[in-house]
Amino acid sequence: MFWLPLLTLPAAVQGQGFSTTMLRFGCSQIAIDRVDPLVEPGNVPSAHVHQIVGGNAFNASMPVTDISKLATCTSCTFDQDLSNYWTANVYFRARNGSYKRVPQMVNEAIGPANGGITVYYTAPGPNTVTAFKPGFRMFTGDVNRRTPTNLGRRVQSCFRCYTGPNFGGNIYAPCMDPQRDTEHFPTQPCPGGIRSSVIFPICWDGKNLDTPNHMDHVAHPIDGPAPFAVVDGKCPDSHPVKIPQVHYEIVWDTTAFNRKEDWPVDGSQPFVLSTGDPTGYGQHGDYVFGWKDNSLQHAMDNRCFGPTCRGLTTQGFDKANACTVKRLVNEDNDGWLDHLPGQEHLAHPM
Repeated sequence: MFWLPLLTLPAAVQGQGFSTTMLRFGCSQIAIDRVDPLVEPGNVPSAHVHQIVGGNAFNASMPVTDISKLATCTSCTFDQDLSNYWTANVYFRARNGSYKRVPQMVNEAIGPANGGITVYYTAPGPNTVTAFKPGFRMFTGDVNRRTPTNLGRRVQSCFRCYTGPNFGGNIYAPCMDPQRDTEHFPTQPCPGGIRSSVIFPICWDGKNLDTPNHMDHVAHPIDGPAPFAVVDGKCPDSHPVKIPQVHYEIVWDTTAFNRKEDWPVDGSQPFVLSTGDPTGYGQHGDYVFGWKDNSLQHAMDNRCFGPTCRGLTTQGFDKANACTVKRLVNEDNDGWLDHLPGQEHLAHPM
C-alpha cells in the first residue's frame, strides 16, 4: 500500500492548511464495455465504450438504491467501497484511419492494480462535509464540448503529458499547473503516457439523490469550481450541503503510439475519446455511490489520508483484480478497428 506524503500536495493547498482529509486509492478495471447505466440505462449497447471500476453490482441498469447491498466484491482498495466509477476510453487513430484502444497503466505507487482509476475523496478537514446517501449518483463534464472553459486552475478536467518514465517526475497537483496541464489532449508524443483528471462538484442540494441530467442536484461554489483539493469554497443557497470532492485519475499507456510517422500526415495529435471527440474537451465521468453504511462519513471525519484509514479495512490487489463483471456487448475492444465502437459514422476506409 501507498502513503501520500503531504509535501507532494500543491503548495497552494499546503499553505492554506486544507485537505487534512484525503483518501487516494486504486480501483482495478472490472470491465471495458459499451454500457452506461447512468446516461443510457438499459441500453445494450450504449453509444460509446467505457472503462468501469468498483463493485460488481454494475450492470446496464442499476436501481436507485443502496448499491453496497447488491455488490458482493469490489475492485477498489477499501473493502467498504462498492461504488462504481467510469469514464470514456481513449483510442489511437492511426494514419490509415484505423483505431486501437489505448491501454491503461497503474498510477504511480498505487499498487499492482489492473489498470483502472485512482480515486480521490477530499474534504477541508474533519466534520466539514456530508457523505453521499445510498442511491446518490452524478455526472460531470460535457460529452459534446469541443472548446476550452478557460477556468485556469479551477478547470475540472485536464490532461498531463508525462515526459519520461516513472510519470515524468511530477505526478501531483492535477489541473493546477498551467505549464503541464491542458484541457485538450497533449499535442506532442508523451514518453511516459498521458494522465486524465476528472473532478466533480462539491455542493449538493441536500434533497435529490439524482436529477434527469445527473448534474442539477450538485453545483460548484459561488466563486467558481473548486480546484483539486482546495475545497473550502462557499456553497450557493440552492446547494447548501458541502460534499466530498470526488476526483478520478487515469493514466493512458500511450508509449506504443509515440512514433510520429504513425500520426496524421499533418502532425496533429492522434488520440480520440471513445465518444469520437478528437479534442479531449469532452472528457467526463460517471459516479454511483456505494460505500457501506457510514464508512465514507467516518473516513471524512477522521483525517484519513491516502489508501489507509483507521476503522476501515483494505484488500490486496490480488483480490481486487479478481472482482469483475460479465461483459454485455460482444465486440472487439483490443484489436485494430475501422471505426470506434458505436461510432460507425467515423469509419474510414482501411
